[in-house]
Amino acid sequence: MPIDGGEAGAYPFPMTKLSPYKVHGFVCTNDRNGERRSCADGDAVEVRALLKKKIKEKGLWGDHVRISSSGCLGLCSEGPNVVLYPSGRVFTETTINDVERIVDEIVAIVEKR
Repeated sequence: MPIDGGEAGAYPFPMTKLSPYKVHGFVCTNDRNGERRSCADGDAVEVRALLKKKIKEKGLWGDHVRISSSGCLGLCSEGPNVVLYPSGRVFTETTINDVERIVDEIVAIVEKR
């Protein structure tokens, strides 16, 4: 029986379990090496680091929230991009000045779940 409690064989692919996080944020850090605009051209790496720091300071890291780097999210011309799951909320043209607003949204999601 799959860990998620579903019936064995009910899915056409192997199921393991649902995400252990209330919020999983992905920060695109894709770098196209100057061939065309990409999220790495902006503050993407710094945004990810600061998001992680702020989430850890609030005691939400690990059990409730995870912030990961991602490859291309398909919105290169609007980057750097951050997407939060399970809400699907996307932040575009993100800078370190936007981190507090994103953290506030993450906290609100965690409190609702």
